[in-house]
Amino acid sequence: YHPAPLSEQSPPDTFVVEVRAFYKLPVDYSITSGDEKGYFIIHPSNGIVRTSKNLKLEDFPVNFKVRATDSSNAAIFNEVEVKVEVIDENDFPPVFPSSLLEERLPEHSPATQIVQLKAQDNDTGRNGFLTYGILNGQGLKFRINETTGILYSTAPFDYEEEPTEYQVVVYAEDDGIPEKKRGYCTVVIKITD
Repeated sequence: YHPAPLSEQSPPDTFVVEVRAFYKLPVDYSITSGDEKGYFIIHPSNGIVRTSKNLKLEDFPVNFKVRATDSSNAAIFNEVEVKVEVIDENDFPPVFPSSLLEERLPEHSPATQIVQLKAQDNDTGRNGFLTYGILNGQGLKFRINETTGILYSTAPFDYEEEPTEYQVVVYAEDDGIPEKKRGYCTVVIKITD
């Protein structure tokens, strides 16, 4: 048996799987091995397995054996393996160390690296895998490397002819399941004379 994965936030008494033995007489179901931490209970007569406590992601997957025994003769039994997996929920959004940064950029600088942004996400695996983007592009004067988080200007600025300050809102987005989460940072770029 390989039931659908459980959420790490499944409460105790969550249905996991129904194990069924085909036999002419009533059978008694029991978990015989593999569930050393006691995450599961099985109903002795209907074979329904439920969680018995909160699940810890790091303990999974768990493979345990269920035994069906002839209710009148303990020497007659059969066993089956049940594999239970747990899905890591996307608990945390990405967070930038500061939600506001200020950078200076001399006028007439060629297209150049302005700042490297780095967000943290306390999830593991794909839930913590980040990509970066720009929410408001300020025209096409800035771009960001979606993998490294480095913010670049795309052309030189003229202090006398253009705004001397730009606000670029950058986001970090995780690759979370069931939904992606975002964190934001505003970079104020001051063009210097």
